[in-house]
Amino acid sequence: MPLPVEDGPNTDDARRAVTILNRLADELRLRETATRRRLDYYRGVHKLCYASPEFRDYFADRFTGFSDNWCGPVAAAPAERMNVLGIRLDSDTKPDEGLSRAWRAADCERGSSEAFVVTLAAARSYGLVWGNPRDDQTPRVTWERPDQAIVAYDSDTGERAAALKLWADDTTEYATLYTASDVWKFQRSRYARNGYSVSGLIAPAESLVRSAGPEGWQMRHPPSDDTWPISNPMGEVPMVELRNQTLLDDNPISDIDGVIAMQDAINLTWAYLMNSLDFASLPQRVVMGADVPKIPILDSNGVKVGDRPIELDTLIKERILWLTGDAKIGNWPAADLGAYSNVIERAIEHLAAQTRTPPHYLIGKVANLSAEALTAAETGLVSKTGERIVYVNSGIRDIYSLMANAMNDDAKAEAARSGTVMWGDVQFRALAQKVDALMKLKGMGFPLEWIAEQYGLEPPEVARVMRMREAELEADPMAIMLNGKPTLPEVPAAADPGEDPFAVAPEPVG
Repeated sequence: MPLPVEDGPNTDDARRAVTILNRLADELRLRETATRRRLDYYRGVHKLCYASPEFRDYFADRFTGFSDNWCGPVAAAPAERMNVLGIRLDSDTKPDEGLSRAWRAADCERGSSEAFVVTLAAARSYGLVWGNPRDDQTPRVTWERPDQAIVAYDSDTGERAAALKLWADDTTEYATLYTASDVWKFQRSRYARNGYSVSGLIAPAESLVRSAGPEGWQMRHPPSDDTWPISNPMGEVPMVELRNQTLLDDNPISDIDGVIAMQDAINLTWAYLMNSLDFASLPQRVVMGADVPKIPILDSNGVKVGDRPIELDTLIKERILWLTGDAKIGNWPAADLGAYSNVIERAIEHLAAQTRTPPHYLIGKVANLSAEALTAAETGLVSKTGERIVYVNSGIRDIYSLMANAMNDDAKAEAARSGTVMWGDVQFRALAQKVDALMKLKGMGFPLEWIAEQYGLEPPEVARVMRMREAELEADPMAIMLNGKPTLPEVPAAADPGEDPFAVAPEPVG
C-alpha cells in the first residue's frame, strides 16, 4: 500500500506539493461544472428546458434525450480549418524536419485537431510533453481535457509555475503535479473514511487538505520510477494551456456559451411542434352534452360506497376533450405547424449571424450560388478562424519548444519559442479559383516551393513535389536545350578496348 505523505521521504517538500495540489484541484473543481456542461452541449446531450411546469409534468418523459444540436457545428466549423503544418525556426525557409517528424510520430495531427475542438467548445485545453525512454528523438505528447488538467502561472512574469493532471478509476483518484524541478505523483481512495463517498472526479476541499488516511493523498511510487518525487529533466513545466479568447482576464470565452440559450429555445420549440403533431394535427374525440364519467368507489368487501370523477389528467392523456352542459363545437381545424418551423428557422439564422457561421453550414439550402458568392458567405468564418489561430498560436509554439527540450536540443527549443507556426489555408475556394490565383502569383515570380505551400500541401509533400520537379527538368529536352547538357567526365584517349576508362591506374612498383 502507498505510504501516507506524512510518513514518506521529503516530508516538508511533499507537504508544499500537496498544498499546491489542493489549490489547483479546488480551482479545477470550480471549473468542472461549466466545462462539462459545455462539452455535453457540444455532444448534443441537452437538458430540455420547459416554458411551464404543466408542460414539464405531462411531457417530460416523452422528450427525454431529444436534442437538435447546433452547438456542434458552431464549434467544429472553425476547428476543422485549423491544421498545423509545422514550424519554421528563426530565418529558415522550410519547417524543421525533426520537429515535423516528431509531431507526426506522436499523433499530434489527430490530437491537436481534437484539442482545438475542445478549446473552442470548452474555452481551453492542454498539451503535455514528456520524454520517451525508448526513443529520445520522439517525445510523447498527450492532449488533456480541461476538467482533468490545469496550469498555474506566476503572477509577476506570467510564466508557467506548476501544472496538475487528475484522473480516476472506479476506486482510486490519481494526481500528478508538475513543477520545473520535480514531478510528484499521488493517489487516494475515492471513498472517505467518515462514511460519505466522493462521487465526482474531484473531492470537496475539506477532504483534500488531509494528508493521511483513506481520504488523504498518499505517495504513488510506480515500479518504473527510481525515486519519489521524480526529478524533472526538462527544467520547466511540461504542460501548455491552449485557451480561447479572453477579455484580458483569466476567463477564456467558449464559442458556444452564447449558443446554449438559443439552443434551449430551439429544442423547446421542437417539443411544442411534435406535441402539436400528436394532439392538434389529427382528429380528436369530443364528448358534448354529457356529465363527466365517474369511477365507482368500493369498500374492502367490493360493495360500491360512492363515486369519484375521472381525473382531468387521465382524460388529457387519453386524448379526450369532455365538454359538459350545452357546449357545442362548430369547427376544429388542424393546427398550423408552419408557425413552429418558421420560429426554428429564424432562431437558426440568429445563430448563424451571432457566431459568424455560414448559413449554408446550418440551414443546408444552397441554390445556384456561384463560387464568389460562397466565398463571400464564408468571410466571417475565415476571419473567426484566423482569430482562433492567433489565440492558440503561442501555445503551439510552446509545445514545439517542449518537444525540442525533450529531444535534448536546447538551441532548437529556444528557437521554437519565437518560431513561425505554419498553418493550412483557412479559406476553402473552388479549385479553379485557387489554381488561377496561384498561377498568377507564379507569373509574378513567386517560387514554386512557396506556391506548393500555399496550395495546401504538407511539408513532406512539398519536398516530394520539388524532387519530382527536379527529376522532370533533368529529363526535359527543352530544359537541356536551354540550360545545356549535363557535363560528363571525358573518356581517357589511351583506354584499350574493353578496359574501364575510369579505372585508377596502378602505381608503379619499386
